[in-house]
Amino acid sequence: MKKSYFQISPNLIEIRWPKEISDAILLEQLTWRTFLKKNHADRILEIRIGFNTLSILFDKNISITEWADLYNVLQNLELNQTILSQSIWKIPVCYGGEYGYDLENLSREKDISEKDLIQLHQAKTYRLHFYGFLPGFMYLGGLDPKLESPRKSIPDRNIPTGSVAIGGNQTGIYPMESPGGWHVIGRTPLRLFDVEGEEQVIPKQGDLIIFEEIDQADFNRIEQLVQHGQYQWKNA
Repeated sequence: MKKSYFQISPNLIEIRWPKEISDAILLEQLTWRTFLKKNHADRILEIRIGFNTLSILFDKNISITEWADLYNVLQNLELNQTILSQSIWKIPVCYGGEYGYDLENLSREKDISEKDLIQLHQAKTYRLHFYGFLPGFMYLGGLDPKLESPRKSIPDRNIPTGSVAIGGNQTGIYPMESPGGWHVIGRTPLRLFDVEGEEQVIPKQGDLIIFEEIDQADFNRIEQLVQHGQYQWKNA
């Protein structure tokens, strides 16, 4: 797979892949990150992954010659196919109405019924590529192309916590109240980021996500369990 790299600063290197969302890119990124953490942890301060980038912050300046040698090693690594998780997490969602206030307009723009839009959204299994933007905000790959929608020209000032939304070729969940320009189609009662929990996030990078439709009664019931710390995330 064609890649390129750039020295952003004397101690920061960024590797760039083609602009697409794919498991193949994620597999390579995770394999490289695992190797770097295992073999060069003493000289690396931070590694960050995006859909098409992997950034490496070294503890001191790195010469292009030194980096080229390391890059050649990375290029020749055997990809670890088992590094992509097969864990599937179910996320309950109440679609439409007050919870998904953009669903009606989006279905009209797409010229499909709200029911069909929900079914298309639920039918896919999404890959969690990384967290970003907000603590606990999942960047998911796998949205049905029929649901791809340009972001709003005028963003919302306050998207409610737990809102499930579509923006561009992605779907995501707002883990806390935030401004945003994505189309809100539903809401989950789950807590996606818990700063005080043993695990601040439950799904891990590389895990799989599916959405499961619930009604308002189920939403209220699960919300109560979450608030009392009694809800257990479900594997598919």
